[in-house]
Amino acid sequence: MLTLTENATLVIKSITGVDGAPEGAGVRISQDNPADPSLAVTTTESPLQGDQVVEESGARVFLEPNAAAALDDKILDAAVDDKGGVEFLLVPQPGAGRENGSTPAH
Repeated sequence: MLTLTENATLVIKSITGVDGAPEGAGVRISQDNPADPSLAVTTTESPLQGDQVVEESGARVFLEPNAAAALDDKILDAAVDDKGGVEFLLVPQPGAGRENGSTPAH
């Protein structure tokens, strides 16, 4: 399952916790085509039906099913640049079973 770094948790809480945002708002990650590695990130009030919900210290991430499968063994990190822009980064989880070309055991 996708995990969040402390930075990602803080950034997500800051962009979804603005005044007037509904309780339980989060960031939704979707992938329209499983063959295309492109992901879309949007803020939303709640998960859609079928979304996987990842919650860490009050930060909520909603994963559309294709994105959930693609990000199952990843860590989501985030950074804010000096202009206030947010950049999300994905890195493999340690011990995800892909080292040396091996496939993960499920």
